[in-house]
Amino acid sequence: MASPSAPELAGRVALVTGAGRNIGRAIALALADAGAAVVVNARRSAGEIDAVAAEIEGAGGRALAVLADVADPAAVARMVDAAQARFGRLDVLVNNAALREVSSLDAIDLARWREVTGVILDGAFICVKACLASLRASSSGAIVNVGGLSGHIGSAGRAHVVAAKAGLVGLTRALAHDLAGAGITVNCVVPGLIDTVRGAASGERSAHAEQRASLVGRRGTPADVARAVRFLAGPSARYITGQTLHVNGGAYLG
Repeated sequence: MASPSAPELAGRVALVTGAGRNIGRAIALALADAGAAVVVNARRSAGEIDAVAAEIEGAGGRALAVLADVADPAAVARMVDAAQARFGRLDVLVNNAALREVSSLDAIDLARWREVTGVILDGAFICVKACLASLRASSSGAIVNVGGLSGHIGSAGRAHVVAAKAGLVGLTRALAHDLAGAGITVNCVVPGLIDTVRGAASGERSAHAEQRASLVGRRGTPADVARAVRFLAGPSARYITGQTLHVNGGAYLG
């Protein structure tokens, strides 16, 4: 048992998907700062997740970098097994992995639709199923899904992304009902306009170009989102479940 002065997640283990950079990286670092051992996941970017794990360990924390496609049940099962083998438990699951492309509806074929929704929505379901036994064994299991502003306001050129992100909200509410009896909380954090490497280098900024500025007068940072995830994963949020928390500086009042 953690002492009263210990970080709030001391002794806990968290798995963060899509954690090689941007919001996922910030979440992994925030949970590690809260005392959790962190499984840092990405689909292909071994160098990025190794760097995040090294950053956590360099600060005195514990981390395990694991490559796995969240849309592949066998790969996810192996990742959870690796987490259990290294740390002996799993208490927090953060479903952050996503594909966030901008593409015209004419250019989205069924294969691409399934790939994008497979990572965002199917991947969250697959990870929950793989982690369920471990989360049930925890005294304070928590699932945090990372949604998207476009899932609430829509966005041109992102039919697949918008549908999948909206689906995460429904999944969150359903799982909150299904897992409350096991003491597992399930919530969704929805970032607003966040400054990220991806946003600067791809079409992500243009996807929300029509939106007005936030009420606080700036774009958010990955750390802004990570702080919300840290709270929902921790002991102060045990009476919060099935909720969608918007982190957007007032750009959207949901």
